[in-house]
Amino acid sequence: MKRILLVTRPVAPPWDEASKNFAYYLANSAKNFSFSVLTPGLVQDFSQTIQQLPVYTKNNLNLNWNQRLRLLKLIPKVKDFDILHFMLTPSKINAFAFKFFLSSKKNKTVQTIATLREDLLSDKDFKKILFADLLITYSDYAKNKLQGLGFENVIRIYPGIDLAKFMPNGKNLETLSRFEIKDTDFVVIYPGEYVRLGATDDIVASLPELFKQIPNAKFVFANRFKNEKDVQKKAEVVETLKKEGILDKVAFTDTFSDMPKIYNLADVVVFPVRNMQGKFDVPLAVIEAMACEKPVVISDLPILKEFATKDNSVIIKTGNTEQFISEIVELSKDKLRCEQIGKAARKYTEENFDINSVATQYEAAYEKLLA
Repeated sequence: MKRILLVTRPVAPPWDEASKNFAYYLANSAKNFSFSVLTPGLVQDFSQTIQQLPVYTKNNLNLNWNQRLRLLKLIPKVKDFDILHFMLTPSKINAFAFKFFLSSKKNKTVQTIATLREDLLSDKDFKKILFADLLITYSDYAKNKLQGLGFENVIRIYPGIDLAKFMPNGKNLETLSRFEIKDTDFVVIYPGEYVRLGATDDIVASLPELFKQIPNAKFVFANRFKNEKDVQKKAEVVETLKKEGILDKVAFTDTFSDMPKIYNLADVVVFPVRNMQGKFDVPLAVIEAMACEKPVVISDLPILKEFATKDNSVIIKTGNTEQFISEIVELSKDKLRCEQIGKAARKYTEENFDINSVATQYEAAYEKLLA
């Protein structure tokens, strides 16, 4: 059986981060290749079909230099693999290291481009850092951009999720109790980020009027902390909500790994972001919510229009807080519409984001590359 090495951040629980989640899903779902993943020590609950390479010593999403240098331990091992699949967001530094230290003539290389950091990199930079035999993008937007730059070895495969895990279910009573939410509350959830994406200030500014128009509303910031800036931003949010006298109507999950339970608390999920800088072209938090049959209120950014349609989502003008409030209010009054959008969203994820189908597409790409 041909062997694939996935070069990623540490792959280990908690399963609360999109890139490592997808690497695990892919390795666990493919049938015709043997996958090895990078872990922070041996992880006990892994499938026996996945080979572990415990090169990391810490389970951190943001790799410091000590952890990055540990990737050099892979140098003598690369000869054992047929394909090296680089799934870290390409940068000038890691592309140089991967190209000159980990690649060899004995194996093929693949780079997954979850997002093009056009805010940080120029077209000239892309031509330097994208070196693999095959480039796989998460969106047609990125694929078309790279083809326009002259790359001919690029295909688009959407990221996949486990639809047996992310599926509609009832509100979990223990989770309701944990976050002090009543079963009769109208629950609105934002599964985004505090600092990046530019949504937090708009949301906080909207909450007083939202609670005025929906007295039984409860808002949940389902955001984990990526860094100290996120911690500081949450503190600012809490202080603002205190001054407005509405802190008791807002919950914060922080790091909560069982996200299906969070999505299934929701009546509406919102993603009113102003930009997608640093985020996957297809944010899995939105796809996961859609898979749970939740109506998603989402910004009309061009990159999001690739998967958010008028049938499977509620699309608002970016930065328009009045429309944001009014759409949530209308959804709170129309349960049938919520159900119709939710079912269309679930159907769309089944057609485009099923990890089993996605894994098959990756295997076909690997086989073609090795042929």
